[in-house]
Amino acid sequence: MTKKPLYEKSPALQNLSLGQATEYKSQYDVSLLQGVPRSLNRDELALTAESLPFVGCDLWNIYELSWLNSKGKPIVATGVLKVPFDSENLIESKSFKLYLNSFNQSKFDSLEAVQQCLIDDLSACANKLVSVELQGDMSIFPEKLGIFAGTCIDDLDIEVDEYHFEAKILTDLCSSETVTETLYSNLLKSNCLITNQPDWGSVEIIYTGKQIDQEKLLRYLISFRQHNEFHEQCVERIYCDLMKFGQIDSLSVYARYTRRGGLDINPYRCTENNENKNNSLNNIRLLRQ
Repeated sequence: MTKKPLYEKSPALQNLSLGQATEYKSQYDVSLLQGVPRSLNRDELALTAESLPFVGCDLWNIYELSWLNSKGKPIVATGVLKVPFDSENLIESKSFKLYLNSFNQSKFDSLEAVQQCLIDDLSACANKLVSVELQGDMSIFPEKLGIFAGTCIDDLDIEVDEYHFEAKILTDLCSSETVTETLYSNLLKSNCLITNQPDWGSVEIIYTGKQIDQEKLLRYLISFRQHNEFHEQCVERIYCDLMKFGQIDSLSVYARYTRRGGLDINPYRCTENNENKNNSLNNIRLLRQ
């Protein structure tokens, strides 16, 4: 049995195209875009927009984007966009896919015109300026295939019998030793809040503070296995729980989720209000992406 958060019945979720039979439109239609209020899970986490304990962004990669040039010739491109952590809304992924599909038979004068259109529409949906960079040269690979840095905790020989989310697994999380270290796991799995479809991901945790018990951390991450929330919400929950149960001075949580519908979503949250660090976030493509 999957476990959904308390806000699953929110009216803000009732009219989403996600989970519904939908028509694929091939002419540009901005009305297809839908946002989900970030306040839904943040209210449950007792977070307010005025005092968020993190900064960061939701980094998206676009792999399926095409339109027609002024002569009717098809053009293809890939793209990278960043939705700010403090936008009013997150972008709902199925609506984004439907919106991108609506470019297929629409004419635009240039790649730059499409890029600006995306910036304008996504920023209006998120209610915050969204950055978008499109790449039309298919011989250039801005992403690098690689792995997370640090120590992988997946090989720990633990016995697991709990697959429903339980934050209290992190009780007495830390030892007395102060460290700076990077831990990561490829065993993150949650389920879509609306459809229950599995969302597969990897998560990197970089922190300075009292040393984290790796076995407890791994059990905690595995407990998301039957948990229903959007990618961005899961990452914020991980961040807040580690700060609550740990004795941590600085923390970053970076999840890389596998692709669905030509999109992957990679939420990043950290304690430091460092715009340069955020803007230079390593868009490393993991093997499963």
